[in-house]
Amino acid sequence: MSKNIEVSIVTPMHNEKECINEFYNRVTKALKFLKTTYEIVLVNDGSTDNTGDIIRSICSKDENVIGVFLSRNRGQCTAIYAGIQHSHGKYIVIMDGDLQHLPEEIPDLIYEIRKGYDFVSGSRRKRSESLLLRRIPSKIANFILRSITKCPVRDMGGFSCMKGEIARKLTLRAGQHRLLPALIFMMGGSVSEVPVSAPKRFAGKSHYGIARSVDVLFDIIMLWFQNSFKQRPLYLFGRISLFFFLISMGLLIWVFIEKVFFKISMGTRPPFLIGIFLMLFSFGFIAIGFILEILVNILDSVNDTKPYVVKEITKKQAKSKKK
Repeated sequence: MSKNIEVSIVTPMHNEKECINEFYNRVTKALKFLKTTYEIVLVNDGSTDNTGDIIRSICSKDENVIGVFLSRNRGQCTAIYAGIQHSHGKYIVIMDGDLQHLPEEIPDLIYEIRKGYDFVSGSRRKRSESLLLRRIPSKIANFILRSITKCPVRDMGGFSCMKGEIARKLTLRAGQHRLLPALIFMMGGSVSEVPVSAPKRFAGKSHYGIARSVDVLFDIIMLWFQNSFKQRPLYLFGRISLFFFLISMGLLIWVFIEKVFFKISMGTRPPFLIGIFLMLFSFGFIAIGFILEILVNILDSVNDTKPYVVKEITKKQAKSKKK
């Protein structure tokens, strides 16, 4: 059955008892409208209300629903990652369970990704969240992400669809669900976006606060570092090391010339001390570059990471021999 599933819906659920039944009914209706095979993967992320009981009830009535229960609350990204790993669809739609991502717009994502893209992002229009706490930080974050990754997606958002074969090969760390379009694009995947709505929550209380914006900033910094100089830490830290080394050598040559030709003492002069410190910084940065280079190689080997997406393989067919 898993080989015939076209669309998998992956949704993390944390204390969404007021939304889950409405979510299930509307998602099911939208998927039936597509007239395709589907599954709905609901991830109970350590809910403390009766969200888990509702998921079990739905699963007992609908064979197209899979309930994934995490042992405790691990956060949205981990819940999404767990849902992806338990999905089987050709395409995976990631969406929130609070109905700020409208189920009625799932077909828009599917129609777009069927054109051959690897990832389709929902670009939110007329957002209803707080201007100061949500919309402005989001615009800033999206601008920075586009600048450092060259990914053309204007809204990294959360309502998205990607090819299942790519999604299930990803190893997501906490917070990286916000960077999925950029991550796929950096791998060499093709990306697109479609306009989607951004209404208020159907019910319940938002789990996001201003601290989330700070986390996003750190995620972006980390992504920039990973993407710097073709993901080779040695290139980045080597250039920083070379910069400090050249400055230090310039200062030391200067005070040495003054010592030889003008008999000016160099041992206690600020330029000499600064030159020594910069030389030590230079050695430190090149050492960090070597260490990180080794760690990246080990990580890639363990995770079997491939920094690309194969779009097509073409080869000449062998001629059959005539009898």
